[in-house]
Amino acid sequence: MGTDSPDSVARARRGGGKRDRRGAAPKTQGGARQRARRSGPDPQEQPRPGVTRMFAAVVPGLAALVARDLRRLPGITVTQLGFDGRSDLVLFDVERGHRDALWSLRTVEDLFVEVGQAVRAGGDRPRWIAERLWRPERVEKALSVWSAEVRPLAGSMTFRVISRVLQEKSFLRTDLRRAITEAVAAGRPKWRFADPSQLEVWVSEYQPGRLVAGLRLSDASLRQHAGREVERSGALRPTVAAQMVLLAGQPDGVLLDPCCGSGTILSEAGATGWRQVMGGDIDPAAVEIARSNAPTADVRQHDVRHLDLPDAAVAAVVSNLPFGRQFDVEGSMSAWLTAALAEMARVTRPGGRVVLLAPDIPGHAIPARLRPHDRRELRLLGTRTTLWVFERLTDR
Repeated sequence: MGTDSPDSVARARRGGGKRDRRGAAPKTQGGARQRARRSGPDPQEQPRPGVTRMFAAVVPGLAALVARDLRRLPGITVTQLGFDGRSDLVLFDVERGHRDALWSLRTVEDLFVEVGQAVRAGGDRPRWIAERLWRPERVEKALSVWSAEVRPLAGSMTFRVISRVLQEKSFLRTDLRRAITEAVAAGRPKWRFADPSQLEVWVSEYQPGRLVAGLRLSDASLRQHAGREVERSGALRPTVAAQMVLLAGQPDGVLLDPCCGSGTILSEAGATGWRQVMGGDIDPAAVEIARSNAPTADVRQHDVRHLDLPDAAVAAVVSNLPFGRQFDVEGSMSAWLTAALAEMARVTRPGGRVVLLAPDIPGHAIPARLRPHDRRELRLLGTRTTLWVFERLTDR
């Protein structure tokens, strides 16, 4: 039975968090091999006819939310979640005829077609693992999917291998990369290594002792979406912005980002069905950038603590709050948060949601009108932060 709870991802992430001096995660504890054998399906089990095994890489902390979105798609069965030290992974099966819907997901960083799985417990050696990950019959099926989604195969192709492991007690990740490279070259003698390459083979240890290999189907456009006309330091990842907009609920009314920065949330809101999108920022340069990146949004210069909007004017507030060394606020952060959240609660209609990204929001800064609904820890470019979801209560 697959493990796809948020707790399972958190456990894997904690196991792969700190790294030793060689850049590897800490050694797994005693019995990890036996636990790995029991924690997921048989890695050598063949998929049912008409089913393609795939996996997605997402921002650390978003796996459970992306899995929930995947389950809503017809023909998709989520099987496992994990963390490979850099990204959360969501493994899933796709019924024939349902693959196209995956490209509509705006919360996914990369998509892969699975080649194979292996466990360290059976033989903790690079060549042994490579033989089980790169089996000819599964390679052929994966290549047929790759050629349908990316480009037709040629007799001579360039390739490269990316490997990630959670611990390097038995071997280095570079040893595994070399073993996979040799296995690919043995089966495809006309293929040659290159960087960059036409085809990428990814191998990830997504749970302690469990590895998955796949061919990358996506390029940067999947995670960057349409891109931004103007870039700004500290801009939010589009996939995170998309997830925040989804958490705001069904598009019905006005969505407001009062600290809009480069306008990424505004752009995602417009792309996902919000017809009325408003934004603002205290920085006039940010306002101009947001107007360029989200031309259909109504963007104004304002102070989030003093919004020129009537009570209950918007259906949702979604914002990446200023934090870190790149951004300063007037006065103490605690006082600023208290005033900002009070104003966000005032302009949000009862039943609406306030979705925020911030490392910490102290309890005393949360107004009585906002009830905590969900909270997720994320890691963006190595920095830990938190995704907060509040529900606007009805005034008594």
